Order: sequence, then structure tokens, then C-alpha cells
Amino acid sequence: MLWNRRFVLDLVDGQRAFAKVAAFDYTGDWLRQEHAAYRALAGEPFLPQLLGWYDDGEHPALVLEDLSEPVWPPPWNAKLRGAVLDALERLRRCDPPPGALEMTTWRTELASWDAIAEDPSGVLGLNLFSRTWLDLAIESLRHAESDAPLEGTDTLHMDVRSDNLCARRGAVLLVDWNWTSVGNGTFDVACWLPSLESEGGPPPEHVMPDAHPGFAALLAGYFARHAAMPPIDEAPHVRGLQLAQARPALRWSARLLGLPPPDPR
Repeated sequence: MLWNRRFVLDLVDGQRAFAKVAAFDYTGDWLRQEHAAYRALAGEPFLPQLLGWYDDGEHPALVLEDLSEPVWPPPWNAKLRGAVLDALERLRRCDPPPGALEMTTWRTELASWDAIAEDPSGVLGLNLFSRTWLDLAIESLRHAESDAPLEGTDTLHMDVRSDNLCARRGAVLLVDWNWTSVGNGTFDVACWLPSLESEGGPPPEHVMPDAHPGFAALLAGYFARHAAMPPIDEAPHVRGLQLAQARPALRWSARLLGLPPPDPR
């Protein structure tokens, strides 16, 4: 079972389309927020074409142009990385869609090092770092996390990963707009970088040399804490993705904070 049911449609005029139908109450709300983003950002070059929308109050459906032909990374190269940065920079300058989340909400959701300090057993079981390293690093990580400059007036996608973007004629198209937010737009870039490195891309400093240490600490704690949680029945791949992103995010945090590298047991 998936978060949303997904279909590729063959239309009577010979074209193809992509549709997704919400399967649960919360994914229905996500799909409505995504539809609001498509309407508000219509015409932007990073946005796929919206073809249709249906909402019966229970199982809303969103229909988009088919994106089977564009290139979906990985692999990554400098041109594709640059196109992602161009798309996010343009998005920052857009007016946010109605209902966009405030980054104060995300701070509460993302902050994790207090919870890890209180009960590190689950995270230590992932073999990301030893208890000795955690004891050494925890105060620096907690302080940096709380100091992350999330507030602002930019528009953010908040889920930039390779499975949410593709390239067509040199431009990047972003999909899955259910977490569109308002805040410091540079955090959108930071959120992407652990995923990028985990897929063979460069370390985060190569793309974002002036990143605030709080971004890395916030992401490292979030990915590590959630990777240790039980699998999600509707999306069993998520914990593995979070673990893959936790590793580079932790290394990035250590470098920015002047800590020794995380030492798996």
C-alpha cells in the first residue's frame, strides 16, 4: 500500500498523463496542498503542467503531464546540479501558495537532538556513531540545531531529492509540492545536499560553502532519529532513505562544528 495511488493514463487524443489519488485522510490533505501550489505557481518553468483536479471530499485526484521522458537522476553532473540551484533560486522569489507552512512549524518537527540525548538507544543501534562520539558532540549539535536560521519570507519546496525532480531541455522540474513552506530559502538547498552526496554527488561544502552549521545539525538529527523509528507500512523505503541521508549529514555537521568525524562502533 502506498501513500497515494498512482497511474499513467493514455488519453483519447493519444497523449499520456500522470494521476495520483489520495488513499488516506492525511494524503488527501497533502494532495489539496499540492494542488494549491500548482495553481499558485502556474507558469513557472520548474513546475509540471497541471491537467486536471478532482475532489470529492474523500479521495482527491491530481492529474499532471506525464514525465516519463525527462531524465531522472542519479547520476548527477555539474550541469544538472546547477539547474537544481537555478530552480530553487527562482522558487524563492515566488509568492507562497495559500496554506504554505511556516518554518517555525518545521523547527518543531525537525529538532531531534534533545530526544536523541534523552534516549539514544535507537540511533546508536544504527551504527552511525558511538556513544563516546555522541557524548562529545551532543551539546554542540543541540546548540547549533536551535540556532539554525529558518525564518524568512522565501518560498520553499522542502522535499528536494532525486525522486522529486527531473530534467528536461536543461531545466529542472520539481514534483510533490505538499510541503511547500515559507522561510529561509537557503534551507531548501541544505535539505537536498545529504541526498545528493549519498547518490555520488559532491560533499555539501562543494555546493554550499557558506552553509550555517545549524542547517547541517538540524538535518543530521532529524534523519538519524527518524531512521531509527519503525518502518512505515505505507512507505517502507523511507527509513532507508533517511539512514542514507543521515550519514553525510552527520559528517557535514562534524566538519562545520569542528568535531571529530562520527565513529561507527
